[in-house]
Amino acid sequence: MPKNHDLHKVYNEKGELMSPMLPDDVKNFLIDIDGTVCDDVPNEEPERMGTVDPYPDALRILNKWYDEGHIIFFFTSRTEAHREITEYWLNKHGFKYHGILFGKPRGGNYHWIDNHMVRATRFKGNFTELVTKSNDIEVFENGNDE
Repeated sequence: MPKNHDLHKVYNEKGELMSPMLPDDVKNFLIDIDGTVCDDVPNEEPERMGTVDPYPDALRILNKWYDEGHIIFFFTSRTEAHREITEYWLNKHGFKYHGILFGKPRGGNYHWIDNHMVRATRFKGNFTELVTKSNDIEVFENGNDE
């Protein structure tokens, strides 16, 4: 993790220590690779993973976020068998990142449940600055969400 990312201690209502948190102005970005920062390349065609071109706007925006001090992790359905070609490709094109998580379940329709705040942004064709909008979301029935 880069400098200036001191994790803050967090305590629950009983005074028990919980998982630490980043400062409010630092985001943990989990970014898909195929179909998000480059054309969609299926795991069944790994020979294309080293030759596909990155989306220029994705490279520019992700590196900007990295330079601003945010955490950039790629979260991909590629498997560990694709690690070498994936790291080669990211480094060849100059992506700045902190790590890669392999083995994301395939098939989409993701629903992430976590005890930390989660924000999801669906990629639909180009990377630009993020803006805040409201939308309907699914929450647990007891209504104790934030």
